[in-house]
Amino acid sequence: MAPRVGGQDGAVRVSVVIPVRDDARHLEVCLRSLARQTVLPDEVVVVDNGSSDDSVAVALAAGARVLHQPVVGIAAAASTGYDGALGDLVGRCDADSVLPRTWVEELSRTFAERPEAVAVSTGARFYDAPVGLQRILSLGYVGAYHVLVGAGLAHWPLFGSTMMMRRSAWEAVRDEVHRRDIGLHDDMDLAVHLGDLVLGRPGRIVWRRDVVAAISARPFARGGRQWLRSTRAVRSFAVHGRDGVPFVRWWRRDPFSLRAGLTGGGSGGARRARSGPRAR
Repeated sequence: MAPRVGGQDGAVRVSVVIPVRDDARHLEVCLRSLARQTVLPDEVVVVDNGSSDDSVAVALAAGARVLHQPVVGIAAAASTGYDGALGDLVGRCDADSVLPRTWVEELSRTFAERPEAVAVSTGARFYDAPVGLQRILSLGYVGAYHVLVGAGLAHWPLFGSTMMMRRSAWEAVRDEVHRRDIGLHDDMDLAVHLGDLVLGRPGRIVWRRDVVAAISARPFARGGRQWLRSTRAVRSFAVHGRDGVPFVRWWRRDPFSLRAGLTGGGSGGARRARSGPRAR
């Protein structure tokens, strides 16, 4: 049996949160991938979001702890899981995610090796897309998401299908996230709020492109869903007002270097930029 991250010696404990609503078949596969980890999480928390199928029974049979959130929405369900998680590190994946065997080991190691990391997300590939399109969709969607949303955030975003964060980071923003708003992306909303720990501060959000989880391409098969996802992405920034404006966020990240760029790279600003805090 694989070792667990935590133990009696005070080691860091890891929880993995999985929101689910009527997705028992995929959840079973996801839980199986967690049971095969090289290093097991200390607990798996499945948040039932009003399922009418066998999702709860599947979770219990796999040894997961089940929480219930009757308010429908990924943000509400995920937040309930983060609140209830007991670990020092809190992972998150979707019910239809299939995690590589070293997922827990690699992500928890990131925090051990990078004390400044407040959260980490990974790369992903679509396991049920047509064979010839898997790589294109992975680069065109997952890669573009990180680059484009990262440009708006002024730091790497989070990808809710495969991510982990410090519990202390969640506790710093848990009262600020829009957990009842179904009109935005919960992972983007969380990343915006985590900017308070990252922009102009020592914290970092890390993107582990070398760790690749398998995710479902089902959203691409639903007519009109991409328009809805784009609308939610815009709202995920707009709902934060000034804090969601990309220029403001870049200014918060490093005002001296940004000012130097806008004014043609004045030497005084450049010198201050080299000594000021930077974030990724």
